[in-house]
Amino acid sequence: MPTCLLDQRALIDVSGPDAEHFLQTIITTDLDQLKPGEARAGALLAPQGKILFDFIVSRAGPEAFNLECRAATAADLLRRLMLYRLRAKLDISLKEQQLVAVSWGDDSASSSDDSNHVDRRFPDAARVVRHYGEAMDANADIAAWDALRIAHAVAESGADFQLGDAFPHDVLYDQNGGLGLKKGCYIGQEVVSRMQHRGTARRRLLIAAGEGVLPAAGSELTASGRALGTLGTVDGPNGLAIARIDRVKDAVDAGTPILAGDVPVTLAIPAWARFTFPESGGDAA
Repeated sequence: MPTCLLDQRALIDVSGPDAEHFLQTIITTDLDQLKPGEARAGALLAPQGKILFDFIVSRAGPEAFNLECRAATAADLLRRLMLYRLRAKLDISLKEQQLVAVSWGDDSASSSDDSNHVDRRFPDAARVVRHYGEAMDANADIAAWDALRIAHAVAESGADFQLGDAFPHDVLYDQNGGLGLKKGCYIGQEVVSRMQHRGTARRRLLIAAGEGVLPAAGSELTASGRALGTLGTVDGPNGLAIARIDRVKDAVDAGTPILAGDVPVTLAIPAWARFTFPESGGDAA
């Protein structure tokens, strides 16, 4: 069972009688669908619909939730949550020196306590479990974890997209359970709902396979000099990319090589995703 310690992650605790209602009205995740023992993608959006903070949300008790985020963004996320708190009956705090680890594979299983959570961003077959607060014997490094994220198209801010620059659809929140499309209003909901109902999502997270070692994250993807998107996390010839799927379709139909730097790449939709390349390309927004 590979296990990796994620020492660049942090936990924010949101607890109290109003905790669930408070979060349900501001974050993208539909908490009505969040079961004990599982973790789901979540985000706090700007009113314009772009992701200000991304995290993984899980239940930590009857009236408590964990928001697991990048340690570098934890303080800012905490301040933003406090801004929205108003008179709600709840406490919001950063858990100091809290261990975060992840394990995966056939032997990885969630217990019935509040410290282990199945990561629902991954398909069931991957058996990915997040562990909070308990000491774990790490036998895998961050490169192995990144390789797993690439294989299953699981994006995280900083590595794969910049906060304030991506819509939830760009990073497949509409596909992996991170976007509540049937729940009530939350910040940015009007924009993402309109994108969903009009089918205007064109930038999508894809899996990149290069004919050689891919260049660094942030490198541009092009076809005949035309920008298609940007590489995210890379692991040798494999990587993640956020790209315009209409422009990718145009390049494929025309037989035009897609390049990351000077490395030819193939871009594929994750096997578990429900969207497809458009029937025809074009420059729809």
